Amino acid sequence: MTTQTISTRCCIAGGGPAGMMLGLLLARAGIDVVVMEKHADFLRDFRGDTIHPSTLELMGELDLLDQFLTLPHQETRGLATQVGDTLVRIADFSHLPTRCRFIAIMPQWDFLNFLADQASRYPTFTLKMRTEVTGLIDEGGRSVGVRATAPAGALDVRATLVVAADGRHSTLRHAAELPFDEFGAPMDVFWFRISRRPTDDVDTMGRFDPGRIFIMINRGEVWQCGYVFPKGSADKIREKGLPAFREDVLRLAPFLGDRVDELRQWDDVKLLTVRVDRLREWCRPGLLCIGDAAHAMSPVGGVGINLAIQDAVATANALAGPLQRDSVTVDDLRQVQKRREFPTRVTQRMQLMVQDRVITRVLGQAGPLSPPLPLRLIGSLPVARRLIARLIGLGVRPEHVRTPAVQPAR
Repeated sequence: MTTQTISTRCCIAGGGPAGMMLGLLLARAGIDVVVMEKHADFLRDFRGDTIHPSTLELMGELDLLDQFLTLPHQETRGLATQVGDTLVRIADFSHLPTRCRFIAIMPQWDFLNFLADQASRYPTFTLKMRTEVTGLIDEGGRSVGVRATAPAGALDVRATLVVAADGRHSTLRHAAELPFDEFGAPMDVFWFRISRRPTDDVDTMGRFDPGRIFIMINRGEVWQCGYVFPKGSADKIREKGLPAFREDVLRLAPFLGDRVDELRQWDDVKLLTVRVDRLREWCRPGLLCIGDAAHAMSPVGGVGINLAIQDAVATANALAGPLQRDSVTVDDLRQVQKRREFPTRVTQRMQLMVQDRVITRVLGQAGPLSPPLPLRLIGSLPVARRLIARLIGLGVRPEHVRTPAVQPAR
């Protein structure tokens, strides 16, 4: 079979938030870029749907915010959680120094389609759907492209720079044999949807009960629900049967009583296996990993998408110049890790602290549950709620668009 070969300055594996944002920024800067997404569309169930203020601020810097906010979305201006019988307010976004002082809840496929549409306005951008990256092309100790399978057959994409943005199960990260540290997680999550009604009087929040945690995200016509349970016990829950699972959901959210039967089969309930890890080295000659390919995040705080997007912005800021010159050194790539490793470490350390001190305690407790001291302090101190909002909404080191728009959009 004949293998087609194409060339570009930058090829990006993965059409998720990091890959699409990087593709848009590089194309806007006049750099030839190819993004490869293995699926035929972006319609993946239960991807994270939270667009944080830091990402909305980037949309403003790209003069895309007004257009972006015309897409269907909900706005969350604070976060609260129910611990036993006590409601604790944990974040207040109303004081953030940003254009948008809220989290936008939007289906990720709408967000990715928006980025793809904007990027396609630039003549140097190419998006290849149904194109799965299968390995690296290495020459002389340097990655010079990728091998892929496309609808027309085998495809080689040769590039000055290969970016792995293909998620926590990254094919390219595995192919490059980059060492990583794994930090563990005490939980996994069942995700599912149940219809929402205008009379439902709860907003996006979490509920902590002995032995289980329940998350509800308002997505307009539906609730996106996360049922958090001790790691490795998914099969035990399934063995008890779907009726028992529905009854447990009702104990956590009684107002869903006339709708819980929408869970008709286990196929309606998707398993998210939680992991937290980080590469020791994010790059090697010709290859850079960003987003979940560089650091898989816990779902705590829902910050994974936005951290990946920050990686993409930092990558474009650091590498647009070298890519324009068609010369990207390992030192150039290490600048990205140097810029983004500190906020990643801090964020993961905070997530691990919540996992160890809150989630592990809740999932292992059988008796009555009351808010732990850190949550009680946050709930009682407005300044603490503002600090949590800043950490969740903006992150440790928010990035800003520095790449120029060197060519007009079509």
